[in-house]
Amino acid sequence: MSAGLVSLAYQRELNRWYKLIDHPVQLKLVKAVANGVRFPVVPAGRRSGKTERAKRFLVKMAMMNEGERYFVGAPTFGQVKKMYWADLKLMCAASTCIKKPSETDLIIYLNNDTEIHLIGFDKPARFEGIFWSGGVIDEIADIKPDAWEANIRPALDTFNPTRPDYRAWCWLIGVPDGLNHYYDMAQYAESGNDPEWALFHWKSSDILPAKTIESAKRQMSAKQFKQEYEASFETASGRIYEDYGRDNYTNETIKPHEQLCWYHDFNFTPLSSGVGVRRGNDMYLLEEIILTSAVAMQSAMEFVDRYKNHLNKHVLIYGDPAGKAGEKHGHSSDYTEIERILRENGWQYTRKVKPSTRSIKDGQNAVRAKIKNAAGEVSLYVNNINAPYTHKSLATGQLKKGSTFMEEDSDYQHIGTAVRYLCEYEFPIIQPLQTMQILGL
Repeated sequence: MSAGLVSLAYQRELNRWYKLIDHPVQLKLVKAVANGVRFPVVPAGRRSGKTERAKRFLVKMAMMNEGERYFVGAPTFGQVKKMYWADLKLMCAASTCIKKPSETDLIIYLNNDTEIHLIGFDKPARFEGIFWSGGVIDEIADIKPDAWEANIRPALDTFNPTRPDYRAWCWLIGVPDGLNHYYDMAQYAESGNDPEWALFHWKSSDILPAKTIESAKRQMSAKQFKQEYEASFETASGRIYEDYGRDNYTNETIKPHEQLCWYHDFNFTPLSSGVGVRRGNDMYLLEEIILTSAVAMQSAMEFVDRYKNHLNKHVLIYGDPAGKAGEKHGHSSDYTEIERILRENGWQYTRKVKPSTRSIKDGQNAVRAKIKNAAGEVSLYVNNINAPYTHKSLATGQLKKGSTFMEEDSDYQHIGTAVRYLCEYEFPIIQPLQTMQILGL
């Protein structure tokens, strides 16, 4: 049988398959890319058609556009060859190729002078140096975390003098693997703050027969099933704030008249503080100041410069009681240094710091109750774009192995500790004995 007949038979089979899985989210995905979305993030369940949909779209673009360069990437050269090579050659066989595909470099040459390259991102530098028109990265959760920022995104943004207004598109597809860089991409895409990004999600159960899904459930843990077949970003056990999620995200920003709440965690790098506002019983964590290798005075200088045009010049200061060290003996502390800078720049302040260090558990419980209480009420909101460290801390913070309250060290831990000081002061957990006394029992 000729290559052309094989290709036509293959296309007929794909058409039959896709009549069964013309999922509305998949169709929306294709339309979005055609209308200018450059970076669709596509966490979808196993065997749910995301890779096949990507193949079809890529080949269609390659056949329609002359003289372009498209790509398919995966974590390794071997993976991308196994997942894409044979199918892409068959799908492109109907278009008379100007020469045979390169079995060594994995490049398909179409008769319209367009090429499709298969790339393994175990060596991400091989992606650079070509003006790409578009492509697909599969299993992106397993790509090296720094490859996107260091190698991939810059190449997609490379200026092409022959097409100055064009920027390459890239499907980012795969199955979630914890709260890693792919989770960050999905969060950014879902925020809606960047028109070049969008999130498209569907479950395996939308596509596969019910018997297949039930069989998978019997063979997998609940967490594994959610991750693999429902494309849910599942975290490892030991997450501190398990209820933190989409209900806590906000696009709200600080209004000029609002009193600022400035909460700190001193003596660590990065030196971390957040800025929020209280609206009734709701707490909005909206911005942050994260400085590497800095001291409290420098944080204060950053604050007064950033908020020099803010109308309400009275700020509430929260933080660790240990930050007051030395004051009893006439020495300056982190707080007195901050307050001096504030005074010199026309600010008033109120220090709201506990007299002594309290239980870490109590502080964590205060934060948990604001994230979502037992009645299902949410009263803590985070601008996950303007306060990314705060968001990351609440979304991914882990307990130390073997501990019920000690927090795992990370760059994001310290802003989470600052949030804990704020919530413990303003919204302390009332103990059972206190509740009885209040009720007169």
